[in-house]
Amino acid sequence: MKRILITGGAGFIGGHLCERLLNEGNDIICLDNFFTGSKDNIRHLIGNSHFELVRHDITKEYFAEVDQIYNLACPASPPHYQYNPIKTIKTSILGVINMLGLAKRCKATILQASTSEVYGDPKIHPQTEDYWGNVNPIGVRSCYDEGKRCAETLMMDYYRQNNVDIRIVRIFNTYGPNMDMNDGRVVSNFILQALNGEDITVYGDGLQTRSFCYVDDLIDAMIKMMNNPQGFIGPVNLGNSSERTILDFAKVIIEMTHSKSKIIYKNLPSDDPMQRQPDLVLAKRELNWQPSTDIKAGLEKTIKYFEEKMIEIRKNS
Repeated sequence: MKRILITGGAGFIGGHLCERLLNEGNDIICLDNFFTGSKDNIRHLIGNSHFELVRHDITKEYFAEVDQIYNLACPASPPHYQYNPIKTIKTSILGVINMLGLAKRCKATILQASTSEVYGDPKIHPQTEDYWGNVNPIGVRSCYDEGKRCAETLMMDYYRQNNVDIRIVRIFNTYGPNMDMNDGRVVSNFILQALNGEDITVYGDGLQTRSFCYVDDLIDAMIKMMNNPQGFIGPVNLGNSSERTILDFAKVIIEMTHSKSKIIYKNLPSDDPMQRQPDLVLAKRELNWQPSTDIKAGLEKTIKYFEEKMIEIRKNS
């Protein structure tokens, strides 16, 4: 049994991680300020004697005795992180400094949930971990992109200077049950629009590409990375290398929801990357991991979750 701190533990990925690690017999501290996290994601865990929920903002110091830290705290969708960009970058920088300080004091292993956004609008394809990226430092997405890049710098400097035991994972597009219905990202947008019979909004010409990883596969990889005995610290890409255009993805959602929605086109948002596909060679070699969930199997579970959530919302309205 380990005592594990999960920041952002009430978020989409954090909630799944809390449940999985709790089921594996660990003591879990779930830390969240509930800016984008939801108690619904971890409500079924409350009452378990090995689960502790703490409302806290990691830009402020937090003290506990823990063996491992998964640092997931940060709004991750453009509408959320652009709502308060200064707060977003503070979370990535001050929050990581606080968590690294905690890891140093406790001699805990700390895993930083970084992002494919560190690559910006990439000039190489697929993206390998040794690519330094093509990021606009003064754009509307910079609070998130540059915040996460700086967080990686801090992780490496604490590793080199203070011998903190670190892990860095770069998470690509992830989907599954418990996604925020209004997070503004492509999977939730398309499913919600299709189920409501609304026009599906595609930005630009729809030929930009994304790779979608089911959340259970991602959780497997994160746990493997945290407990990797080989001393591999990353960064490592975690995602699905099966690439498809946004337009094609919209058509898949329409087909799977049996929707009569039509596709409409709007202007591409500022600094929106044209390509997203992880190179997974490093993950396969160092973690013996690759995603195993078929896109349609994962979407079936996700669509079912959205349908049930919409029924629940209608009942309560």
